[in-house]
Amino acid sequence: MKNLEYLFEGALWKSRFVVLFAVVSSLAIAFVMFFIATVDAWFLLGHLFEYASPDLVGEARVTFRSSAVTHVVEIVDGYLLGTVLLIFALGLYELFISRIEQAEQSETASSVLIINSLDDLKGRLAKVILMILIVKYFEHAVSMDFVTPVDLLNLAGGIALIGLALYLTHEKGSHASAREKAGH
Repeated sequence: MKNLEYLFEGALWKSRFVVLFAVVSSLAIAFVMFFIATVDAWFLLGHLFEYASPDLVGEARVTFRSSAVTHVVEIVDGYLLGTVLLIFALGLYELFISRIEQAEQSETASSVLIINSLDDLKGRLAKVILMILIVKYFEHAVSMDFVTPVDLLNLAGGIALIGLALYLTHEKGSHASAREKAGH
């Protein structure tokens, strides 16, 4: 009976390697997002000289500028999404498969890429996802038509809520850092 238990526990432990599918898929999609955002940035730079054209005047210039700002926000959004997927892939690998020794030994490795617990991964992803939501809100605010004072009030309320969310995530991070320092 002990041998059967040992074999079962061994198989159960090795089943964690199924996470490699999520790691590889997330990494591949992160590369795709970085590629898409880079191609978008390249084409946006290609349109840069159109803005400098003397033929672009009045409302056409304003429309072009608004469109360019929207595209910049979309590019930032693409890079942030790629970053989320990269952090997710690295975090899953570190939590379920093995520590990434090169990251731990590197002087240039960012502490963002070293994940110690599921809560650590969740917190790091939440911060980047919050940044994506802020970028999306900015994208929406840029294209919003302000017709009534309520529209401005809604914009101000959204900005206040974003500020509150950033404050709360910063406060949570500050308390976690203080606990880690006290524990060491």
